[in-house]
Amino acid sequence: MPRSKLIVCAGKELFSSFFSTAQQTRLAQAFDWERQAFRQITPALIRKMQSAQALITTWDSPKFPADLIRFAPNLRIIAHCGGEVKSRFARPLFDLLTITAAPGPMARSTAEMGAVFLLYCARNVDFYRDELRRRSNRIYKTLHLHGSTESLIGRQVAMIGFGRIGRALVDLMRAFDVQWRVYDPYASKSWSEQYPVHFVELKELLPAARLLVLTAALTEETRGILNRENLACLPDGAAVINIARGGLIDLQALTREVRSKRLHCALDVTDPLEPLPVGHPLRTLPGAIITPHVAGSGRGVRHEIAKVVMSDLESFFRGDGVENRVTADMLDRMT
Repeated sequence: MPRSKLIVCAGKELFSSFFSTAQQTRLAQAFDWERQAFRQITPALIRKMQSAQALITTWDSPKFPADLIRFAPNLRIIAHCGGEVKSRFARPLFDLLTITAAPGPMARSTAEMGAVFLLYCARNVDFYRDELRRRSNRIYKTLHLHGSTESLIGRQVAMIGFGRIGRALVDLMRAFDVQWRVYDPYASKSWSEQYPVHFVELKELLPAARLLVLTAALTEETRGILNRENLACLPDGAAVINIARGGLIDLQALTREVRSKRLHCALDVTDPLEPLPVGHPLRTLPGAIITPHVAGSGRGVRHEIAKVVMSDLESFFRGDGVENRVTADMLDRMT
């Protein structure tokens, strides 16, 4: 039986970070495949696409327009290595083709970064590092006499968004007996029966949010949810932790708050300013922790993503359907 024609849109290095040698062998057993490194739609890519029945995309792939099937008439399925598909494929394509995503493997790894940031901020590690960089041992005497008050154990933590990553973070932190207060108008309130969370409105959440974690999808409703006005509602000394999307925050307003030393932040994402410009103040300001979108980028995570992609492709061409299809009516609540 002839193998289906598959094109992988990725450069050599990026492709290898997802597909191990064993996974490439699996790919060859199931498909007649080739890799193309085009980052834009070119005449050469169009020629290749004319016979393709399946497509694997990555974050270096072109963005595909609604008339994709005009130059790829045999295309039936697109499997994306990652979770964000809304901006990559024109909305009509979700009705015309089967489009899958693979966000699952990234959730726990991203939540792990949230746990790192939470502990780092809750224990005020930056403050103690700065104290020990001074030519003084005064901090030892202060702690000896008065002790410290910082801890995450039993503490109240605020969260905006309670999707896959938010739930994974709550699970990871169960041993700390955190009291979670969550704003997510679309989350089922029944989640509070399975997770130690209390759902509240945003106006109630912010004034008491000394530790605030963002795990929400970036939608028209959530874009800029932490604008200047909402940042001003946070208590003095609060820490803003973002492991979701940079567009949730007014970065300029947050930078002003951190520069004034009223707020702290720990950010793994800063889009659309990503990479964050080398001269940006947050890269060096005290009270700011910035990491280069590393939360879900581990090699092991990418290999798991490749497994999800392969399983959906194989299942589709066996006629069994797929587990991770994204439909048009899901897009409005997705990043």
